[in-house]
Amino acid sequence: MSTSIPLHYVILKFSLFFFIRFASAGDDGIIFLWNAQTGEKLFELHGHTHKITAIAPFSLSDASGENNQLILTASADRTVIVWDCSSGKQIQKVSCFHSTVKCLTVLRRLDVWLSGGSDLCVWNRKLDLLCKTSHLTDAGISALVELPKNCVAAAVGKELIIFRLIDRPEGWNVLEVKRLVDHQDNILSLVSVNDLTFVTGSHVGELIVWDALDWTKQASECSFWDSSLHTDAQPEIKLSQSPNETSVQHLTSDEECVFAAVGKGIYVYNLQMKHVIACQKTAHDSSVLHIAKLPNRQLLSCSEDGSVRIWELREKQQLRAEPVPTGFFNMWGFGRANKQANQAAKKTQENTTMYFLELVGDLIGHSSAVQMFLYFGELGLATCSADHLIILWKNGEQESRLRSVTLFQKLAQNGGSQLKF
Repeated sequence: MSTSIPLHYVILKFSLFFFIRFASAGDDGIIFLWNAQTGEKLFELHGHTHKITAIAPFSLSDASGENNQLILTASADRTVIVWDCSSGKQIQKVSCFHSTVKCLTVLRRLDVWLSGGSDLCVWNRKLDLLCKTSHLTDAGISALVELPKNCVAAAVGKELIIFRLIDRPEGWNVLEVKRLVDHQDNILSLVSVNDLTFVTGSHVGELIVWDALDWTKQASECSFWDSSLHTDAQPEIKLSQSPNETSVQHLTSDEECVFAAVGKGIYVYNLQMKHVIACQKTAHDSSVLHIAKLPNRQLLSCSEDGSVRIWELREKQQLRAEPVPTGFFNMWGFGRANKQANQAAKKTQENTTMYFLELVGDLIGHSSAVQMFLYFGELGLATCSADHLIILWKNGEQESRLRSVTLFQKLAQNGGSQLKF
């Protein structure tokens, strides 16, 4: 089941801030809050004059100790606004930025939040500016990821800059502690795997695995496509090569693997083996914009071509070919060489586990680029597109069962009231 909700602008950012609600925002600077269960529009937030560039959730405790659910939104109008999700009201607006804020990150362990643009700024929950860096570059910070030891990694063009936040009695400070210049092109994606590892991806298809404690490079992958990993792949005839063909648009991960959206394809990189174990080179007809890991070894992806697809990582057993012994005596089983060959043959008969991504679902509903989605588990899935639609997808069997239960409950209530009379 799907529910279409017409919008009047192109969606840019999509963020979940608690279990059954989500926020969307777009080029017109308006933010909408939605009910993820019903598709009902709850609030329409006006306050920005230009497109929304970043959105992040955080909670704030009031004097009574009650947590208020809030969201931060940044815009190309060089402002950041804090909104109350329960009332839809604007709480506070910050207008002291010298450039557009491109990313927002809440550090719950330190009870602060960061804004990234031409500067890295540290704020408390009252929106007091605690400290900031000096001007970095005109391009500014495009992405942030939290690291252990009160550190963050910031993507600034080709460089990855490590900052440490220090809370002293005389006040906060943010220090640059290291610059990593291993990428050959602009860093487009950052993901934290765990407290020990984080991963970056660049415009020219470089994936680098980093140690989150000492910031050393642990592994890298620069050539994603390997025909030996995908024996079923058909040769592709190309008249021209798009510059985004190898661009790492988005990364997600679990404790075992990193899942990368590279050009039109999806790649599964095993962190322990340190190589790609499965891929779909042409998962979509155009660039893959966003991917997410689902339960039961499944992946979800969306693309510029308007498609949303579900993939499953599956195993297939491959038996290596047994070498044929050569020579007259080997043919009849004589000699030491035959014994060695038999031992080698036994080793080659051991099964080798191979993986592949199989398409198990195709969600057809959008007519233009699907830029992002949110997965709500049993509540379903929400997708947003340049066709000015948000579609809320539901599990048909589950929804039918829920409706039946609700109907029987209502019938029982009505029957009970009739018996009373």
